[in-house]
Amino acid sequence: MKIFSPLYARAMLWARHRHAPWYLGGLSFAESSFFPIPPDVMLAPMSLANPRRAMWFALLTTLTSVAGGLFGYLIGAYAFDAIEPWLRESRYWGAYEQAVAWFGEWGFWAVFVAGFSPIPYKVFTIAAGALSMALLPFTLASLVGRGARFFLVAGLMAWGGARMEAVLHRYIDRLGWATVAAVVLGVLVYRA
Repeated sequence: MKIFSPLYARAMLWARHRHAPWYLGGLSFAESSFFPIPPDVMLAPMSLANPRRAMWFALLTTLTSVAGGLFGYLIGAYAFDAIEPWLRESRYWGAYEQAVAWFGEWGFWAVFVAGFSPIPYKVFTIAAGALSMALLPFTLASLVGRGARFFLVAGLMAWGGARMEAVLHRYIDRLGWATVAAVVLGVLVYRA
């Protein structure tokens, strides 16, 4: 059943849209402070669709993500009391508690690791503000961590270019169904 091929084709079409960089910047900003979808889902196809502009997309993603991280920092610093009840009820509370523990142990490196890894960066931006982390180290760790991640993604996609796009298009349905099966298996194992 070919469900993923049309979605892939549509994503690649959107990745070539003239307003796509604006959407990428908005998504990157929002994800760093409150939105759950990472910008990699736009950065990767945009870099694949237009390899010559991949480094520009990575820079745009990095800068808007750090700006969003600074907004998250402000939320933590000035509005934490307002969001804490919601945060406690959300799936992010455990990650927030982990972020607080990491800040106590590693400080700067906690932000760097969260910026580079798939750990919810937004939780660390809010925690950094709530714990009054010094703004300059926070910003530098964010720039380095987020930049490393986004330039790596864009670079890999640009390197693959048209060849990778063709291979993905050929195997996207198999990859999609394998991912669905892995998620279902993961949920079953987790519940067991």
